[in-house]
Amino acid sequence: MEATAADSAPDQGGRRLPRILHPVAWWVWALTLATAVSRTNNPLLLFLVLAVLGYVVTARRTEAPWARGFKYYLWLALTVVAIRVVFRAVFATGITPHDHFLFSLPHIPTPDWYAGIRIGGPVSLEALLSAATDGLRLACMLCCIGAANTLANPKRALRVLPGALYELGVAVTVAISVAPQLVQSVQRVSRAKRLRAGRATGMKALRTIVVPVLEDALERSLRLAAAMDSRGYGRAGTATRRSRRITGALMLLGMCGLCAGAYGLLDATAPALLGLPAMACGAALCVAGLRLGGRRVTRTTYRPDPWRLAEWAVAGSGVLSAVLLFGNLGYDPAQLNPTFYPLTWPGLPLVPTVAILLAGTAGFVAPPPGPVRRTDAS
Repeated sequence: MEATAADSAPDQGGRRLPRILHPVAWWVWALTLATAVSRTNNPLLLFLVLAVLGYVVTARRTEAPWARGFKYYLWLALTVVAIRVVFRAVFATGITPHDHFLFSLPHIPTPDWYAGIRIGGPVSLEALLSAATDGLRLACMLCCIGAANTLANPKRALRVLPGALYELGVAVTVAISVAPQLVQSVQRVSRAKRLRAGRATGMKALRTIVVPVLEDALERSLRLAAAMDSRGYGRAGTATRRSRRITGALMLLGMCGLCAGAYGLLDATAPALLGLPAMACGAALCVAGLRLGGRRVTRTTYRPDPWRLAEWAVAGSGVLSAVLLFGNLGYDPAQLNPTFYPLTWPGLPLVPTVAILLAGTAGFVAPPPGPVRRTDAS
């Protein structure tokens, strides 16, 4: 779904700004895809999810600083898999005669009160593959969150937050922007150092980079503080003490209701009232608290982000992918969680594969973040 002239808005200089997808659509797409990932530990499906994430991020990311961080999430995902494999090898559970023996670590005896945990010993191929698959599932979920951070503009996402969460949203937005801006500052200082024919290396070069980067970070912080102060950030508004107490009570009761509902849904032996009724009641109380707390913050939005067909298509592709994986329709649910005992090659079920590929359609139904183009002045 390509962007058209109706999708872009002209600015004061007679230019056309590219159509930017609503940030909530990207977050819905990423979170629902992460929910679908939690349903399976089939390595073929997990690698397919990573391929889909890579394609969508490559096709629809912008040139903004926060859009350059997906590779760091990939490194983090690789670290998670490596840590999971190392822990499984160190805290071995023993092998059976049918397992494929790889190597043996020195065994450390444990006391009686530490029974059930074995440190060191023989390590099998099946154990390492099972650990790598478990780590890969968590890695895919982290990459889904990384894709949302890469594709969604955090500053635009701040617009749609409820008024009661505005201050928290500002803090989260600043925290998300710190790492990309720090990388950008280091690159800018290094470029300036090369232009000045700097030849220092090692620790000496580090000293010449750290001070300008810290100065740049301090300058950015001062500009941010001045901008927040000029926009009335942190003002108390017209809320009374009674209103703030009611808001806090509603939020506290609502969170208790959500926790009780989650416990009721996860525990099959819990009473029926601790399931969906408790969660629905908790959600209603939280919504009431957010609406009441939002009255003390009055905000206006310049050119609010529209929610159009592209947003529905992107969010719907992620939701439909999760529904298909949780529906257990048209495939054997055991194919989502293959076993490595005995060691066999996992299958690739058709319906889950189509569901994940369906989430990849977000790479071409979302409007492309094309460069700003000039139009003929009339």
